[in-house]
Amino acid sequence: MTAAAEFVAVFACLIFTGAAVYITFVEHPARMTCTTDCALSQWAPSYKRATVMQASLALVASVAGLIAFVQGAGIGWLVGAAFIFTVVPTTLLVIMPTNAQLLDPARDRSSAATRQLLVRWGRLHAIRSALSVIASLIFLCIVFRH
Repeated sequence: MTAAAEFVAVFACLIFTGAAVYITFVEHPARMTCTTDCALSQWAPSYKRATVMQASLALVASVAGLIAFVQGAGIGWLVGAAFIFTVVPTTLLVIMPTNAQLLDPARDRSSAATRQLLVRWGRLHAIRSALSVIASLIFLCIVFRH
């Protein structure tokens, strides 16, 4: 059972990391080459779709890492689980206010303020990417040590 929990933790964490890094370094910079109205039009459905996938992956990786730790796999699994879990409160407490402003139907979709919110969102999302990279590296270091 421990090996299964370890596999699930690593697998879910790596998929989360790949998606987060892709959004940070490919998707968001590409959308920012568009007009502000166009960028916001692409951001909103992308955000809504990615939320379900990434939240699920972060929680699965966190729980699986915690299970591996509880089953005696070592403290590294708890540390990795904690790092990937931090994307959840980071999203809810740090990024969500920006998301809410961007999703406000009364927002002027072409304004400089909207553009600045999209730029801020990209920077904040990079934090999620960094946290997931750290979690992935922790999990991979543990796996390749054995």
